[in-house]
Amino acid sequence: MSEGSNVQFSEREALNFHAEGRPGKIEIIASKPMATQRDLSLAYSPGVAVPVRAIAANPACAYDYTAKGNLVAVISNGTAILGLGNLGALASKPVMEGKAVLFKRFADVDSIDLELATEDVDRFIDAVALLEPSFGGINLEDIKAPECFIIEQTLRERMNIPVFHDDQHGTAIITAAGLINACLLTGRDLGDINVVVNGAGAAALACTDLIKAMGVPSDRVLICDRQGVIYRGRTDQMDQFKSAHAVETDRRTLTEALEGADVFLGLSAAGALKPEMVRHMAPRPIIFAMANPDPEITPPEAKAARPDAIIATGRSDYPNQVNNVLGFPFIFRGALDVRATGINDEMKIAAANAIAALARQRVPEEVAAAYGGRVHSFGPEYIIPAPFDPRLMEVVPAAVAQAAMDSGVATRAIEDMAAYRLQLRSRLNPTTAVLTLAYEAARAAPKRVVFAEGEEEVVLRAAIQFKDGGLGTPVLVGRDDVHDRLRKLGVDRPEDYEVHNSRVSPLVPQMVDRLYARLQRKGYLRRECERMVNRDRNIFAALMLELGEADAMITGTTRTFAQSLREVSRVIGHKPGRIAFGIHMVVRQSQTVFIADTTVNERPSAAELADIAEETAAVARRMGQEPRVAFMSYSNFGNPPGRWLDNIREAVSLLDTRDTGFEYEGEMAPDAALNPEVMKNYPFSRLSGPANILVMPGLQSANISAKLLRELGGGTMIGPMLVGMDKPVQIATMSSTASDLLTLAVLAAAGIAR
Repeated sequence: MSEGSNVQFSEREALNFHAEGRPGKIEIIASKPMATQRDLSLAYSPGVAVPVRAIAANPACAYDYTAKGNLVAVISNGTAILGLGNLGALASKPVMEGKAVLFKRFADVDSIDLELATEDVDRFIDAVALLEPSFGGINLEDIKAPECFIIEQTLRERMNIPVFHDDQHGTAIITAAGLINACLLTGRDLGDINVVVNGAGAAALACTDLIKAMGVPSDRVLICDRQGVIYRGRTDQMDQFKSAHAVETDRRTLTEALEGADVFLGLSAAGALKPEMVRHMAPRPIIFAMANPDPEITPPEAKAARPDAIIATGRSDYPNQVNNVLGFPFIFRGALDVRATGINDEMKIAAANAIAALARQRVPEEVAAAYGGRVHSFGPEYIIPAPFDPRLMEVVPAAVAQAAMDSGVATRAIEDMAAYRLQLRSRLNPTTAVLTLAYEAARAAPKRVVFAEGEEEVVLRAAIQFKDGGLGTPVLVGRDDVHDRLRKLGVDRPEDYEVHNSRVSPLVPQMVDRLYARLQRKGYLRRECERMVNRDRNIFAALMLELGEADAMITGTTRTFAQSLREVSRVIGHKPGRIAFGIHMVVRQSQTVFIADTTVNERPSAAELADIAEETAAVARRMGQEPRVAFMSYSNFGNPPGRWLDNIREAVSLLDTRDTGFEYEGEMAPDAALNPEVMKNYPFSRLSGPANILVMPGLQSANISAKLLRELGGGTMIGPMLVGMDKPVQIATMSSTASDLLTLAVLAAAGIAR
């Protein structure tokens, strides 16, 4: 059971991530304009009095006039933080902030973390119950058992909004989804299976409750804790929550319980399930080993004991990851959208069935590619969807909302479910999912990426993150002290990093031959080529790429983009028939805009503008976007007229002669391309919606626009991404952070930017 992955990183990187810039991971941003005195008067006094009176007259209006309907509180007292135990409320805050980020990232649910400094159950319950006017839902997190059962049950009874303890029910829902599919693959029916649950904590008992609600008979479920089987009449280490699941049985140990069992659900401790126990289970056993971070038995161990087993764990480095992020964001999304008064069994079962059904559908190509082709289709190693499958946002909330309406806990009906599903698809930006998938693709097929400026601290930090994250092998170009620099940055084994010194590298003679053959008819002498190889890191790194010593290259932090590109271009040319250019990508919560060409071509011709449009559209498609291209100008379709419009018009005409497969239009100003209200003035426009690709008429306007947007904020800026080179080369800006460099390295390695 997990909400992340088993990606490796250092303590230093984790602390830097949380500390750099604005400390923490969340901030509050106003959703209405606050620029003028009138704005402030409407937002506060006297304008705020109007919705106050409306809500006082009809409390349901709070969902119309405040953020309540899309606001969830993530609440903990820190008594069971991840696998770290009781470290207190304040120590739980980084986790709760992270949970809030996941709500926003995966389901566009706003969330605020609240840490309560009490272990007194009654005080905790009172504090949370008093918050009901503020929030549309409550997500309880990292609260130890058995207190978590009392807290959740009492709050569900006292509050008229959804209350959900994710450690219990999130894990249960994803487990149930996997169990549905595992039973389908092995020809079993939920009503006939024998289940052994190892562990009696919050998640284990919630799993037990849910599978029983889905049809598994109570007398076919045996729960084991540290003392053995929970049987009727046992008095040792029992409480009301365990006693509710006690059964008549003469089995007393986990080994005895597993004799002939169909299913093992492990929510206990690493190594609890032994291979000999697995051998005595029923044919084609189903094993969910979900102890975190190390499972009760590893899939290789289980397969060695029983090759016919279907296995799931909480880890991302094995198939069938039970990951709570598949559930809780989307469950709350559906519950909030129908203003549900709670989250009942019907909604949980609907979520489990929806997740299970999604795993049986054809896997999208971008998801399969991101997992190195491992995820092909429904089968023993794919019974649970990939955590970043973009379809989750559509199918799970819709199923939960429908179940809430059917079971009578919804206070707002969705009349048009098809329109609702369309709305769900449009709430999130597919680019964010593709960026995540690019990281998975890099891990699945690790590449050698040469970092040309291997003596710079920011570059070394990016290289460390690249290596520690399992994204590939960083190859550093630098002098003899690179390993010392790595050691100062906290690397335990700097000698594990591959470093190439251009002065003494055995590759130099071969590089000189290759460079001289390329440049000898362009005015260069051999000794000049020797000097460039020895002294210029970009030349040396590019030749490593050219000779097949690396798969991709990153540079740019010590020299201007133009200078770096000139140096790299002496070694690596354009792809045949392609134009090299740069793209900046602005990524917002629900929108991505690509700006081209921002780095290379000062005054592109009409043919070059058309090519830039086509190539940028290809990049957009790889990022999960349906391209809509607008050719930018100060003029909207000839108003005002000018002498710089012919190039743009000719580019549009050239695209008219090509089989592009995407929408395009121009010439047009930015507001006519991006603002739906302004677009209405041009009903003849071929764009069906706001443009997401802005092709600029020249480098000056493009570069200025991109840098203005970067400095003014309002979204994440990625780039420039260099497109059209014969080899994967990315040139960062001199102000790039380690995170910027890492993203470019991953996009190059994963084949997104090419």
